[in-house]
Amino acid sequence: MAGWRSYAIVTAAYWGFTLTDGALRMLVLLHFFGLGYTPFTLAFLFLLYEAAGIAANLGGGWLVSRFGIGRMLAAGLLLQAGGLLMLSALDPGWGAILSVAWVVAAQGVAGVAKDITKTASKSAIKATAAGGQGQLFRWVAWFTGSKNAMKGFGFFLGGLLLEFLGFRPALWLMAGLIGCILVAVVLALPPALGRAGSSRSMRELFAKSRSVNLLAGARIFLFGARDVWFVVGLPVFLYAHGWSFLQVGAFVAGWTIAYGGVQAVAPMLVTRSPDGLSREVPAARLWGGLLLAVPAILAVALAVPVADPGTWRMDMVATAGLALFGLPFAVNSSLHSYLILAYAGSKKAAEDIGFYYAANAMGRLGGTLLSGLLYQAGGLAGCLAGSAAMLALCWAITFRLPAAPPGEVGP
Repeated sequence: MAGWRSYAIVTAAYWGFTLTDGALRMLVLLHFFGLGYTPFTLAFLFLLYEAAGIAANLGGGWLVSRFGIGRMLAAGLLLQAGGLLMLSALDPGWGAILSVAWVVAAQGVAGVAKDITKTASKSAIKATAAGGQGQLFRWVAWFTGSKNAMKGFGFFLGGLLLEFLGFRPALWLMAGLIGCILVAVVLALPPALGRAGSSRSMRELFAKSRSVNLLAGARIFLFGARDVWFVVGLPVFLYAHGWSFLQVGAFVAGWTIAYGGVQAVAPMLVTRSPDGLSREVPAARLWGGLLLAVPAILAVALAVPVADPGTWRMDMVATAGLALFGLPFAVNSSLHSYLILAYAGSKKAAEDIGFYYAANAMGRLGGTLLSGLLYQAGGLAGCLAGSAAMLALCWAITFRLPAAPPGEVGP
């Protein structure tokens, strides 16, 4: 019962955090695009947010092992509130260089907050699940799926707040919400939850198992393949085709909510095995191949010249294709999120999870940068071609993942 209680507290806290994180991304993207920033500059605004996540995940795993999940979750929430307030202090009278530098720095604080909070929250699942690999898969699938659905609501909330409140009041409102969640976490969550022995050197911190290293490599390309079209390319593409801020926010929100819903039910779409690996790893390979096909076909569809453009709505083709992309991507993401917990060592699980999500942040960083560059060079079709290339690498890596527990011979 104590495990369920801690799991519920962490999940609820992360929901609230993710709601503000999604709203913040949409606020920044749409506000500064409306001010005339180029796609590459928009991508640059998020670079420190993603880059900070690499160090935050690595350091966060070590800090969780040393200080406990409750304290680090509170630290992440406090940083998020600080980042929101910092961004609200942006003065419209500042020059372009100072404004960009200030936004990038504030986004960096938010990036550290996000990944410390994520590492602490994912570590809580490993620490509280006591019903074997079946419960672990269900809990991580529900946690990850519900979190992404909440992020989708955040994207919609960001567009809504920007439309009706404006940039600065929206940031103040979200900082207040985070403050309320912080108080609840400090009062309700055991501060020693998740504490364990931590690595004593950098070499020990990076000395991960082969399975964790391979899965981290696959994660880099999986999330780079999403963000290369999701972060800048698609919102700018839709806005350029006449969509309003609210419509863009609503589509991105709907896509993310649906993607989170599929993640939550992913255990129903994957045949389970008693050892937790022998069927799950081949499933990751199958769904990885299906995912690869979607952006490859869509890139060709958008790049081929059409005789009568009036009968071929490019924005409708893109949104329909990317809606289809969400199904195999959600199952792949859920499987990978489960596999890292299955592969993570019990004594330093938080460090293994932090290392894995540092790779996730590295993929998002590369995808974010390429999203602006490829959109300027080749439009949304260029972004989707980059996505297909990354997914091909991700798929190839999954064929090297161990499909059996240590000491057993895999199929």
